[in-house]
Amino acid sequence: MIHYSVKKLAQISGVSIRTLHHYDKIGLLKPSVRTEARYRMYGEPELIRLQQILFYKELDFSLQKIAAIMDDPDFNTIDALESHRILMQSRADRISQLLTTIDKTILKLKGKIMLTDKELYAGLSTEKTESYRTHISDAYGADTLQRSENSLKQLGKSAFVQLKKDFADLYTKLAAQRKENPESVQVQELIAEHYKIIRMFWGTAGTEDAQYNTYKGLGELYVSNPLYAQVDGKPDEAFARFMKASMYFFVASKLNQS
Repeated sequence: MIHYSVKKLAQISGVSIRTLHHYDKIGLLKPSVRTEARYRMYGEPELIRLQQILFYKELDFSLQKIAAIMDDPDFNTIDALESHRILMQSRADRISQLLTTIDKTILKLKGKIMLTDKELYAGLSTEKTESYRTHISDAYGADTLQRSENSLKQLGKSAFVQLKKDFADLYTKLAAQRKENPESVQVQELIAEHYKIIRMFWGTAGTEDAQYNTYKGLGELYVSNPLYAQVDGKPDEAFARFMKASMYFFVASKLNQS
């Protein structure tokens, strides 16, 4: 069995040597071995016990209460861990709500009011809105849809309006190029900008995952869903095929470079 010195245990646990000495003194965490030179040595059971102590401390239990719980003959480590998980998940949910409130307050103080669901889909009919949300959820998952909507809401009205304008202008430029070669330099420059804006809509701009395959999947939607490839308000199959081919080539080029 591997044993750790008090110094090593302090390093791997983040607990100070002084604290470990205190736990030993009050009988909360005693070393499994004391060498002839009186050095404390800790084995795996002590590491697990220390983990439990730290979990209980995180949940604001006093050292006296922790000792009483863990020295109870009926104490079960697995049951304790399951209980920790429930309590910590509850705390995490509460913290998440508090963080959302903080974000909203910051936006308000900066003059950026959080967008409502209605404002997020302004200009689209209820039918089109639900169709769009359903397709996104089905294609990428409900979590992706929620992340995207939350990210866009936090942009604030002016930034969101500008983002939509930039996308509309780019869409017009791409539609005008639909008879050109999807692999041409000019088209690929527009597609690179399209990829960048789409990532902003997804709420993933700047993340490590480049999402090339996800972006490629969006190219499929241009062909399979008329909502994504309209010119002058009407579905345009040629434009849909152009977008798919352009996006596929863009992804292939990026993957070859990596």
